[in-house]
Amino acid sequence: MRINLASVFVDDQAAALRFYTEVLGFTVKHDVPIGETDRWLTVVSPEAPDGVELLLEPSGHPAVRPFREAIVADGIPWTSFAVDDVHKEYERLVAAGVVFTQPPIEMGPVITAVFDDTCGNLIQIAQQL
Repeated sequence: MRINLASVFVDDQAAALRFYTEVLGFTVKHDVPIGETDRWLTVVSPEAPDGVELLLEPSGHPAVRPFREAIVADGIPWTSFAVDDVHKEYERLVAAGVVFTQPPIEMGPVITAVFDDTCGNLIQIAQQL
């Protein structure tokens, strides 16, 4: 058994696609219309094009908004992305206009930082030490 898909709820798939590709640097894996407005829209790391896909999932279900608002209010990241150098990635993303809610912090065997993905989520980046 292995993980092949993870998801993150997004308010606007087109805006999320721009952020996750143009700012974060992921590439589109699948973009398939579903219904009138939604899409099966996944992105992958260019370093692992056949690796785990991230589904930019529409957040239309009524349970999503209160759940996500509570998670964000508590400062809890929805997911975590591995990076080779948190400080370098932090500087690159800040220069691109990304807002961080937590700057790089060493936490035992990892360094983490948390940013707002502009789509309703907090996302963590982490570097193993």
